[in-house]
Amino acid sequence: MSEQSTAKNSRYERKFYLQNFSSERAETIIKHNPARFTEIHQQRFINNIYLDTPKLTFFFDNVVGKSTRKKIRIRWYGELFGRIEKPVLEFKLKSGATGTKLSFPLAGFTLDKSFNQRMLKTVYNNSELPDWVNEELHTVEPTLINRYSRRYFHSFDKLFRSTIDHQLKYIHVDRTFNSFTRMETDRSSVIVELKYNYEDDKKASLITNRFPFRMTKSSKYVNGIEIFRKSLAL
Repeated sequence: MSEQSTAKNSRYERKFYLQNFSSERAETIIKHNPARFTEIHQQRFINNIYLDTPKLTFFFDNVVGKSTRKKIRIRWYGELFGRIEKPVLEFKLKSGATGTKLSFPLAGFTLDKSFNQRMLKTVYNNSELPDWVNEELHTVEPTLINRYSRRYFHSFDKLFRSTIDHQLKYIHVDRTFNSFTRMETDRSSVIVELKYNYEDDKKASLITNRFPFRMTKSSKYVNGIEIFRKSLAL
């Protein structure tokens, strides 16, 4: 496998977390925006395995609002369980309100009850990753799996992309043994995101001012970890 690492330009990701809201209603609002959004791509399921330190450093950095923080995940599309042929390791690096993303292809693997930290290390060893990435991966372990359906929209001028995430599912994952029985599904929430490059920020208010919902701080990773931390406390 040849190395393909991509540093995407710094961009904004404005999030709107909507409870008791339908994806159809969100679609109507987006399509009626003056930016003239139209749907692109085909709706698809996104799956993520999140990686964090044993002390959940990335989780707590997000919760306290640390200005510089990171998120590490393994992402793929389509079916959740079974053979995964094209997983991608992603580093999301946030500085203030903007962020960048670094992506690295991984060797394929199978997600089933045999999944654990040791198996992930085999995946890393079978992938062509830079030394600094391998060093980072030695310090983290799997902490959460999530899955959701995403729809994609582009503004008429192609400067802004909006997405609608719904059918959110969170699955507890352990570093040593997994039966995947601890699972929570959120069918009543929708997450709308507006994504655009740094230089287009002044134009963004023309779009967001026409959305009938407030911008919120929302992280699917934080939401999922909090769900299972609360259940352990009961």
